[in-house]
Amino acid sequence: MAGSSFGTIFKVTTFGESHGIGLGAVLDGCPAGLSINEEIIQQYLNLRKPGQTKYSTPRKEQDKIRILSGVFEGKTTGTPILLLAENETQRSQDYSEIASYYRPGHADYTFDEKYGFRDYRGGGRSSGRETLGRVAAGAVAIEFLKTLGIEICAYTKSIGAISCQKNDYISNLSEDNRETETVLFDKISQEGLEKLKADKLASPLFMPDAEASLLAEDALAASMENKDSMGGIIECVVSGMPAGIGEPVFNKLDATLAKAMLSIGAVKGFELGAGFAVAESKGSENNDAFVPVNGEIRKATNHAGGILGGMSDGSDIIFRTAIKPTPSIFSEQSTVNKNGDAISVEIKGRHDPIIVPRAVVVVEAMTALTIADALLVNMHSKLNGIQEFYRK
Repeated sequence: MAGSSFGTIFKVTTFGESHGIGLGAVLDGCPAGLSINEEIIQQYLNLRKPGQTKYSTPRKEQDKIRILSGVFEGKTTGTPILLLAENETQRSQDYSEIASYYRPGHADYTFDEKYGFRDYRGGGRSSGRETLGRVAAGAVAIEFLKTLGIEICAYTKSIGAISCQKNDYISNLSEDNRETETVLFDKISQEGLEKLKADKLASPLFMPDAEASLLAEDALAASMENKDSMGGIIECVVSGMPAGIGEPVFNKLDATLAKAMLSIGAVKGFELGAGFAVAESKGSENNDAFVPVNGEIRKATNHAGGILGGMSDGSDIIFRTAIKPTPSIFSEQSTVNKNGDAISVEIKGRHDPIIVPRAVVVVEAMTALTIADALLVNMHSKLNGIQEFYRK
């Protein structure tokens, strides 16, 4: 299978299936000397672990991570890091029936058309459990970025039509420069970032708005009662980014981020900064004015989302991803079997009524892998930087 690797220098390859022996990742290109251990990685994996709330699949998996190579005495060695978590509670019999038909909204049909064969147990390689390897490797990338003063925070922006309202912590510019509809900011304060993280973790849906979270929980309860599922939007903020990271043509930073996000199975849309709202605005409204702030070049607004010409502009990067409703629903659906005959099905098994909360850390992981790789690629962009590095 092609396409299981991501990155140029800081490169990750994921492996494993939903009901196979285990899942994980091989991470190559991580600099030596980074402090990392299984406990640190486990903290991130616990955020996507199944069976923790009534809004996730009841499948119980500890997702206990093991580092099999690339780390010695708590430090990365510069060699490939092999990360593995074994599956513990496979119930493959729940999926034996779907071997004969194609589930609506799944990759069953396309896998058969491409390979002529598929692992039907929970979706195999196209299962959401594939993201375990991404999160494990992304945890290493997040810790690497922290050493450079770069932090990533994703959270649930909306579930269905219920959206977080404007909050003070996501703008530290003057009141005159705050947007009224879409909240856009130049640089989030450290205090604001910590409040955002705390408010997010206070919600079982990772929704940093207590009132909106309660409304979304009620909507989810009604959806589950009707044997249905819901989707939503995840917003992500990258703070502490230096300017000039990314490439100006094919490997634009926003293009790479979009690829990273759209590679997540549940993601169906990506927008940076003001996103699709730019189509209804004028240049005079959309352009971000540069302003001096305490000897630093800043922007009065951040419609660009922190990226100009494919390169970071020094503002915080802010983007959103649209997450589809879980396709595995327990109500009756129309489909066809492998012979092309029309049939009705009621899907069995253990499934999330909503993907969004468990996907929040996946978005953070893929963002970290993208940014870490772009930073390392950028190190050869200036001659004086290379000279300084090798000067004795």
